[in-house]
Amino acid sequence: MPEILRKIADGLIGLSAFVGALGVLFEVVVIGVDVTGRAFGTPLYGSQDLSTMTFVIVVFGGMAICDRIGGHISVDVFESRFPAAMNRWINVGSALLGAVIFVFIAYAVAESAKLSLLLNLSTNLLDLPKAWFQWALCAFALITAFGMLVRAVELAISGRDVTRERQQQVLE
Repeated sequence: MPEILRKIADGLIGLSAFVGALGVLFEVVVIGVDVTGRAFGTPLYGSQDLSTMTFVIVVFGGMAICDRIGGHISVDVFESRFPAAMNRWINVGSALLGAVIFVFIAYAVAESAKLSLLLNLSTNLLDLPKAWFQWALCAFALITAFGMLVRAVELAISGRDVTRERQQQVLE
């Protein structure tokens, strides 16, 4: 069962990272066009709206892959002093706590998106509905939470730590 969950999680994480990467590319184009336009006295209309909303996609689109490869900050000052079993359960707890935090983020932003729909909130210049980006953030946060949950299950059941495996690959 964990193998199936890992495949699903990795597929969703890959999709999330791909969308985040597309956001980075879009951001580069928007900023490039805007800066070039400013040099000629005609900046890109709405570039601030586009940049602000795209950063939501860039940051939260990349959050799941950051967890998958062990890119989040961790403090391992005492790790060498603790037994391996204790470190494993600390990592399980950390992954579960992270999953809970991202579920709460998704919930809070979903509630905010409902309010944005109710009030018809949109960006300043281009009138882009803010709720679209809030729903995207919710989806990315839930993908991150799912990835963290799968990591916690793998650690608890088999002791497999995908973040450590990735870090070992990088070091080799």
